[in-house]
Amino acid sequence: MAGETLFRDVALELVDSRALSLYRARQTESRRTGGLRLRDLGSVEGRDNLAQALVTRLLTPRGELAALGHPLYGSRLHEVVGALNNPTTHNLAKLFVIEALKQERRVARIVGVQVAPHPTNRFMITIGIQLVPVGEDVVLDFGPLALEL
Repeated sequence: MAGETLFRDVALELVDSRALSLYRARQTESRRTGGLRLRDLGSVEGRDNLAQALVTRLLTPRGELAALGHPLYGSRLHEVVGALNNPTTHNLAKLFVIEALKQERRVARIVGVQVAPHPTNRFMITIGIQLVPVGEDVVLDFGPLALEL
């Protein structure tokens, strides 16, 4: 029941995250009689789909999809890139994450967002997110997501 409200989408996998997060569609392979190999796009659904959709929203600069009719899609998280790794930047990043999460209609309630310095890289922050999806009572906890400043 809850999976129906969280929908299904093409599954993405991280290809390279060195300079910019690059994703591609995950492929699945199945065999047919006669030995033919068929490839298709993988799918993700339910809570995993919501987590993937939220990461995609956070990585997309707000306004990037305006030409496609979605001017408010995305986040302002890119605005902290180049800033100092200090509490002011952490609070700004938290604000931008909360702002983006509130745009998603599949999020019933935001339980928490934590932004902290990365434990080993002083030019990065980590972001943890806890929320309750629509139609569910169990908290979805995902992250930490790493963002290079």
